[in-house]
Amino acid sequence: MQTPPYRPAPPQVAFDRRELSVILSVYGRMVAAGEWRDYGISTLSDMAVFSVFRRTAEHPLYRIEKRPKLRNRQGQYSVVGMDGQILKRGQDLKTVLRVLERKLIRAVD
Repeated sequence: MQTPPYRPAPPQVAFDRRELSVILSVYGRMVAAGEWRDYGISTLSDMAVFSVFRRTAEHPLYRIEKRPKLRNRQGQYSVVGMDGQILKRGQDLKTVLRVLERKLIRAVD
């Protein structure tokens, strides 16, 4: 009996510890404000996605995407809305995530 040849797993894009720390900081503030309740992380061969949900069983409100192939073009980080529209894109994750923090700022009566 011959053993099958070893095939390494295809490489996957993932968020590193620093990136997750920045994302979870914003996520924690939004949970505390009652805006978000759940999240999901997907690692694919060409991108990593952090999806944010208002409730567990619905489509994500926002997707924070990391696409390393776009690093030298529009920027590897982007925030995508529920409708698929790119809200912000850039090289610096903190700068890109500011578009989400603006959702916390509301007029006070």
